[in-house]
Amino acid sequence: MRLIAYLLLGIAIVTTALQLLGVNVDIAISKLLYDPATRHFTVDNFSKVSALRENGLVAVSTCVVCAILGLMRFLPWRLPSIRPRAAIFLTVSMLVGPGLLVNVAMKPHWGRPRPYEITQFGGTLPFVNWWDPNGACDSNCSFISGEASTAAWMFGPAMLVPMPWRTVAIAAAAAFTLFISTLRVMAGGHFFTDVLFGALATILILLLFRRLIDPAAADTSRTAPTSP
Repeated sequence: MRLIAYLLLGIAIVTTALQLLGVNVDIAISKLLYDPATRHFTVDNFSKVSALRENGLVAVSTCVVCAILGLMRFLPWRLPSIRPRAAIFLTVSMLVGPGLLVNVAMKPHWGRPRPYEITQFGGTLPFVNWWDPNGACDSNCSFISGEASTAAWMFGPAMLVPMPWRTVAIAAAAAFTLFISTLRVMAGGHFFTDVLFGALATILILLLFRRLIDPAAADTSRTAPTSP
């Protein structure tokens, strides 16, 4: 997991440096996915893609529900066999990452327009870089990506899988996050840096809360989770 965090952080630093030097990576990537003749992005208004996105979010929601139900172990009937600390780790990381950070602290106050809203892609608003919160978007803006952030939360359950299957689970979470993030960029709903920082923020929060709340999760490489 740390390797993935370092990789995303490195990409973020390089991308930001290039944009500071005048190489607009966001525009360049989105331009490849935009058809000026039809004025649509690659997967714009493609119903099957919308279904894939919805099914992906259903998978995340299912994991969230399972984590919350894990907390029911504190009650007499004790539903799922999830350690309380693991359930707290998953629940708190979801609330703080995709919940508070993305949808409370950033999206309502960071006025970066989405790709389909800017003049380069048929919109009316000027482009702004990811670090500029003073864009012309009024609400539900582009930075950072809520769906990429939510998809990256799937690394949380993957981190709790015992070895040797943990590597497979983390690879599956990475593929899922990349898939959801790519769909958002291809649809013109987010820039590359929106999904990049969205995923990176959640991964860093997961690493932090795993250390603070459930350090014993690292021991799952030896045994499967058992009742405390």
